[in-house]
Amino acid sequence: MVNGVQLTYVVADGLFLLMGIFILAFSVIVGNIRNEVPTDGQQAARNLLYQGFPLTAGIVNAAFIFATFLMTLPGLATSSRRWLKIAGYMAVVCAVFTMILGLYLWIFTLKTKEDFAPLFSAQSDNVKSLMQTSFSCCGYFNSSSPAFVTDSTCPSKAAAAVVRGCATPITSFANVFVDNIFTGLFGIVGIDVVFIMATACLLKERKERERFRHIDEKNGFGTI
Repeated sequence: MVNGVQLTYVVADGLFLLMGIFILAFSVIVGNIRNEVPTDGQQAARNLLYQGFPLTAGIVNAAFIFATFLMTLPGLATSSRRWLKIAGYMAVVCAVFTMILGLYLWIFTLKTKEDFAPLFSAQSDNVKSLMQTSFSCCGYFNSSSPAFVTDSTCPSKAAAAVVRGCATPITSFANVFVDNIFTGLFGIVGIDVVFIMATACLLKERKERERFRHIDEKNGFGTI
């Protein structure tokens, strides 16, 4: 008969591994696309946001998750509690690590408007024009700070002067975009907590089994 506690642990362990794969895939994919030449303003804004993401830390976090998962395998293959304890402690580290990454991105959204200004200013006129077109704006803070790029959205100084700067729409776009990512990271922390709780339950269940086995041996039931 299948042990319900161990089955729950296996499911939680699988989800824990899946979250590590997700973090690694995201970090690698974003690292590969963040320097692509943008074809529209939203892509340009995303690529600039990606420049500030802690992708290396994400890869390290994923590697630690994989190492933790490997520690669970001998714990599942044997009745030993030692491997499960090690995996449980490592899972706590993984959860804290992921939480720190999520908090980093949350703090990142609190100062997007100011931090994005030098990034916007450093872009080529073509990239600035893409963002002006996508977000229907001229310049960054306003049409003269920094100076707008002449295009179909901002054809002249007079026209640009009555159009909002790009700071507000880009910041709104960035906050929604990054919010979804750090919310996902906090969700991964939730999976980590479930895995840690499943580990604690399995450890307790094995401890009880071991205690009853010792009692049986003491009473002579464990001998042939």
